[in-house]
Order: sequence, then structure tokens, then C-alpha cells
Amino acid sequence: MRFRFWSWALALQLGAAGAALNLPGVAAANESCRVAFVGDSLTAGFGLDEADTWPTRMAARMRDAGFDCAVINAGVSGDTTAGGKARIGWVLFDEPSHVVLALGANDGLRGLPVEDMARNLSVMIRDLHAADVHVLLAGMLAPPNMGPAYVERYEAAFRTVAAAHEVAFVPFLLDGIAARPELNQADGIHPNAAGVAVMVERTWPVFEQWLEATLPDA
Repeated sequence: MRFRFWSWALALQLGAAGAALNLPGVAAANESCRVAFVGDSLTAGFGLDEADTWPTRMAARMRDAGFDCAVINAGVSGDTTAGGKARIGWVLFDEPSHVVLALGANDGLRGLPVEDMARNLSVMIRDLHAADVHVLLAGMLAPPNMGPAYVERYEAAFRTVAAAHEVAFVPFLLDGIAARPELNQADGIHPNAAGVAVMVERTWPVFEQWLEATLPDA
């Protein structure tokens, strides 16, 4: 499984690096609940129609569950946690009430220092909390060729940051999707529409609990 995941992970870095910038888009219209998804190509929806991206599919799931929330797709393909930290202020201009923070995959693929990644995530969460924004953190797995020590520290960093800042946490964003050809596009790395559907199903339980705990009228 680790070898197959690394094949997927290496290609993800190469594919995301050449993708175009996806500027934030807003769906729905409730100003009291605005959920921004801050991430990389997995959030931006590389290779997908807008209707099939994770944020858009989650917007539909929220509506079906009775949550009337606007959704902002603030995914940028190829982004790292350093890039996210640099642009988090722009995300705040959209005045989100909630932010899903799904960055770090490209840090691991490039072998960037885990300590820097954890620091960047922490800075973003602190900035969001200072603006009274609720945060959900999505984690990722590291490529095994970085060595067992890096892999262990990388994966633990997400759990540590989530616990330190007491935010909702999804351990692995691509749980049940990575290395499954039928759930990925032809490149074998980015989820197809069916893969995004699995992503919604796997992340929804934590997402729903998060909204119920943070929306006063939920």
C-alpha cells in the first residue's frame, strides 16, 4: 500500500505543479454561515467540472442536511502550507465563518521540513481563530521514500496541530480513494467525480459534527 501510495503521491506533485490558479468561487448565499475550503489541487478540483469539486459537492451535502451555508472554493493547485499562510489574509476578506484547511500534501511530496509545515498550519489557525473563524483541519499521508522518521513526524504533525488548537480533524483526506484506479482520473492521482463522492462520504461525519457544534441554530 505504501509503495502504491508513493506512486500516486509523486504524480500528484507533478500534476498539481502545472495546474492553473483557481480563484475563489462562492456558491449559495447565507451570510451567517460561509465555509471556505483552503487547499491545493484536491480542493481546487483539478481536472473536474466545478459541479464535481469537493467544495461544491459538500455544499450540496450541507443543503441536504439542512445547513444553509455559502461555500467558497479557495483551492490553489500546487499550493503548500507556506503559500496558504501567505494568502490566508485574502481568504479572510471573504469573511468566512468556517474554514476547512486542507494543505500539506505538497509539503510532504517535496520533502519540506515538517516543523515548518506544522508552524505554517498553526499560524493560519491562529489567524483564523483571531478572526473568530471555526477551523477544520484535514491531514495527509507522507511518501514513504522520505524515510520512516520523516513519515512518522509528518503524519503526527497534523494530529499535534489539531490537538494543540482544539480544531476538528480529518486524519487522511483521501481515505478510501488513494491508489484506487476506479476512483481517480486517467492520471491515476486526482479523484474523479466518483472519488469526490467518496471524499464527501468519508469527511462528512466529522464535518457534520463540526457544523452542529459551531452553528448556534444547528
